[in-house]
Amino acid sequence: MKQRFYERIGESVYRETLPNGLQVCVVPKPGYAKKYAFFATRYGGMDVRFQLDGRWLDTPAGIAHYLEHKMFDTKEGNALQELAKNGAEPNAFTANAMTGYYFDSTEHFEENLEILLSFVSVPYFTEESVAKEQGIIGQEIRMIEDNPDWQIYTRMMQALYHTSTARTSIAGTVESISHITAETLYDCHKAFYTPSNMILTVVGDVDPIHVADMARRILPREGGPAIPRDYGEEPETVAAAETCRAMEVASPQFLVGFKCRPAADGEDYLRLAVLGDMACDILLGDSSPLYLRLYDQGLINSSFGGAFEMMPGIAYLYAGGDSKNARAVAVEIQKEVDRLARDGIDEGFYQQVRRAAFGSNLRGLNSFENIAVSLTEGYFHGYDPFRFPQVFDTVTREDVAAFLRDNLRPDRMVLSEITPKD
Repeated sequence: MKQRFYERIGESVYRETLPNGLQVCVVPKPGYAKKYAFFATRYGGMDVRFQLDGRWLDTPAGIAHYLEHKMFDTKEGNALQELAKNGAEPNAFTANAMTGYYFDSTEHFEENLEILLSFVSVPYFTEESVAKEQGIIGQEIRMIEDNPDWQIYTRMMQALYHTSTARTSIAGTVESISHITAETLYDCHKAFYTPSNMILTVVGDVDPIHVADMARRILPREGGPAIPRDYGEEPETVAAAETCRAMEVASPQFLVGFKCRPAADGEDYLRLAVLGDMACDILLGDSSPLYLRLYDQGLINSSFGGAFEMMPGIAYLYAGGDSKNARAVAVEIQKEVDRLARDGIDEGFYQQVRRAAFGSNLRGLNSFENIAVSLTEGYFHGYDPFRFPQVFDTVTREDVAAFLRDNLRPDRMVLSEITPKD
């Protein structure tokens, strides 16, 4: 395995690509009792249309999440229970562009890793178990659809995007999952759960070579072909300027979203992530001039906040919380963007935000889970997340001002509101 030491953050990473295409990544943590394993596929909620064996398949919304639930089924029983019996704490999640299975443990690590690699790579579904799961997941979907936070976010995404599959909930709908069959699940597993589309990341006091040898022994020898995906051709315009729904809420809630220009994979992807996060903090952070002004005017409360997100082919910045006058907040956000673009960002405030952002990235290295997920995302998008200090070196306050000016424009803005029922 190749070792690389990152002097500026004091971390080492061992990497190897196995003959079947699997990327194995190990971050040694000598002296730590806990060990963390993360096995992920570049397949998520957005991957509903793809090409397999020369034909395009349109699969039901929510199938990646459904498949994640069913992967724990084995001929012998349930892998989740097997891992728990061994003292591990296992779980899984489905995001827009990846599905990850993981555990942490202080003992029986090798046995647990063998279980993880085995059940994820060998699917076992029956029509009866698939049908049973529809009722369970359908109940989950009904519950989240009654959640105002989910509604306001999903409606914002549907207003921002015309065709991108990010418009669709990762869980799908009760109607869409009713079309999922065991055959469809096997097709999706065959397409995306291949070693060449996956990465195994382990963090802890382990032997990197032994981890790679285990993966080589347990997983299939063949990697599988690259799978073309179709996320939809997305224009720069928003699909709708605003959306509003009445629900059983105590006070009005809102999200203001801005459709940003995405970055291609590679280090530009990491740079845009850093740039977008800093722009969000400078514009919306709780020490920003805008936040303090809106708070003093009573337009927002402590629920107000924002984030910058990136997914395949898209990027967006959004802010929101509780407010009795969401439109006034949206107007003030746009005014502040115009002011920062015109007058520039105060140097002292910029340095303060930059130090805080850099420190947050450093603190992330204290979390085994954060290390594993960031290395996985970096691998899937073609960049090295441990090079974030070098990327920070390239970002200037002029870059942040330009990002705000180019992306946070009135024609790229949508307003999503949830109002109390009369």
